[in-house]
Amino acid sequence: MGKVHVMDHPLIQHKLTYLRDIKTGAKEFRELAKEMSTLIAYEATRDIPLEDIEIETPICKTTGKIIAGRKVGIVPILRAGLGMVDGFLTLIPAAKVGHIGLYRDPETLEPVEYYCKMPADVTERDLIVVDPMLATGGSAIAAIGFIKDRGVQNIKLCCLIAAPEGIEAVTKAHPDVDIYVAAVDEKLNDHAYLVPGLGDAGDRLFGTK
Repeated sequence: MGKVHVMDHPLIQHKLTYLRDIKTGAKEFRELAKEMSTLIAYEATRDIPLEDIEIETPICKTTGKIIAGRKVGIVPILRAGLGMVDGFLTLIPAAKVGHIGLYRDPETLEPVEYYCKMPADVTERDLIVVDPMLATGGSAIAAIGFIKDRGVQNIKLCCLIAAPEGIEAVTKAHPDVDIYVAAVDEKLNDHAYLVPGLGDAGDRLFGTK
């Protein structure tokens, strides 16, 4: 069963306050999103397996530990997810990056995949799906489903903020996926916006309206 990890580290909470602030401009918003993503990546990779290796220090031979096992892939949900990629690559520079784009069909209201480009060895990687906001959960559920259809089995979801409704929906649809968030907000409003939220993450990252 997937777990929900809420990261209440003081640095994350401090940066989140300024991320929410309406006075924060696009440049600072991007910087804060990147910094918070790096801190979230630190926690989301805590369970990466290690193996022993013998090295020689300037003093003597010793045994150290290096990362073992499967490689990592980062998959942003377009477009806002792009704002979290660099933060993850700061800690995991060897990770490969896939991209997935979705839109909602105006008639069926179902998510439709309009773009998906994954690393060639995607089935050999542990994937971390990133999206700043988990609101209703519809996009995350669809993106994870499309990725699973390509044979990927080990997936995590990392977001900056989430609504209780979104967390519940994702854990119900994908009970094997762990979720990492900096904060769980109060609720969704009638327009499916997070409350207190931070507005539209894509617009604030890229300076669009």
